[in-house]
Amino acid sequence: MLSVLLIDNEPSVLEMITIISELSHEISVETARSAHDGLKLLEDKSFDAIIVDYDLHGITGFEFLKIIRSKGDTTPVILFTAIGQDNRAIETLNNGAIFFLKKGDDLKVQFRELVTVVRQTVEQNCVGQSLGTTQRIISEMINFTSDPSFAIDPDGNVVAWNDSIAQLTGVPAEVMVGKGDFAYAEPFFGTRTKMLVDLIFASDEDIRHSNYMLISRVPDGTIIAVTRGQKMDVGGWTLWSKAKPFYDCHRNIFAIVSTVRDVTATFGDVPLGEYLAEGFQPAVPLEKTADLSSPVKSVPVKGLIKKMLGRALIHYKEGVNLYVREKDFTGAIEAFDKALAIDDKLSYAWNDRGICYRELGDNTNALKSHLRAVELAPDNTEYLFNLGETLEFIGILNKNNKYLDSAIQTFMMVADLLPNNAAVWNHLGICHREMGKEMESKFFFDRARDIEFSKRDTPINLRRNEFL
Repeated sequence: MLSVLLIDNEPSVLEMITIISELSHEISVETARSAHDGLKLLEDKSFDAIIVDYDLHGITGFEFLKIIRSKGDTTPVILFTAIGQDNRAIETLNNGAIFFLKKGDDLKVQFRELVTVVRQTVEQNCVGQSLGTTQRIISEMINFTSDPSFAIDPDGNVVAWNDSIAQLTGVPAEVMVGKGDFAYAEPFFGTRTKMLVDLIFASDEDIRHSNYMLISRVPDGTIIAVTRGQKMDVGGWTLWSKAKPFYDCHRNIFAIVSTVRDVTATFGDVPLGEYLAEGFQPAVPLEKTADLSSPVKSVPVKGLIKKMLGRALIHYKEGVNLYVREKDFTGAIEAFDKALAIDDKLSYAWNDRGICYRELGDNTNALKSHLRAVELAPDNTEYLFNLGETLEFIGILNKNNKYLDSAIQTFMMVADLLPNNAAVWNHLGICHREMGKEMESKFFFDRARDIEFSKRDTPINLRRNEFL
């Protein structure tokens, strides 16, 4: 039985179609009286198709369609509208609707048409019925995208290897496609080993043991993580990876797709090894560096360390007040430097130091400070966001696409961790616009606007606010 989400603000329509569906035993209908309620349902459930009234109050059916498409939701959407509104159809279909239906007086006749359309759209949305067809579709999809991407089949054989990943690795598709036994890992790690694409169903702990950090998961099954690799021409690099399984209509996996980006320029020469081995926690906490074998010696050493760390925090608070309240950026930097002289692993001091340097127009020191903050806390969205802003500012100031591209990669990492942060999507729009990519820019600006419109913006928590 097909599952359908029906969104309409007319109770009579919801009630009648629900009754008819129960009697027909052909589709199972769940109802919502507003787009907002529909979006809430979609957070926890998935449906074979969605039927939504164009003229909903608040968020219209058309706006609802744009919101779910901006989130990557590809569920077939059928829109209802009143008779005589044909001009809406083209705009709606161009924005991702599968079908457009006019409301009629006879709901029983309308229901039969709905069932037919739902079945047709679900069948059309089901990717491929044979393995050869599905792999061909995946190959075409990957070759279409500009991100460095590849795909493997359930047996671990490469079925697609696009031009971008060929340029990234120096290995052409004709050499890689068809190979198995982890051959696709060699260009990234210098050896055959498991990559994120092979760990799609592994636990976070197992993924960490495979030397990945910054692990995050998306409800659709996507996994994102960062690791260190070894180039084939003898040189290390930092790799951002995303992997996702693809299923056929029977929920069988027919391919696993992975995107891999070189983010070395964003992270700099980050010594990830010490983090990878310990789940990205310091191998030895500062308080345990004393010789605890002697009770007499350990107490004063521990006390001294605590006292020094307390002084470092006092200097940091002083810097925050100078920076935020008095706009004395030079004085703030001096205070942050005093804190860092005591403990150079205060990531938040490096972060705010970078902001102050940027305010003073010293972009070189700003960039160095932000890179150090990200090195110390690579999964902190505040630090990544500020690093992205600095890269963007340098790129715009110098009309340098290399910095803008690094900013985009950094903001994308924030977007992967905070998908409902409007500011990061807005910055992505700015970077693409500055690079002359108007279509991409419009997509990101629209995404930011939709988040703000739906009042689901997730702001970034600022550490300095705790001390103000």
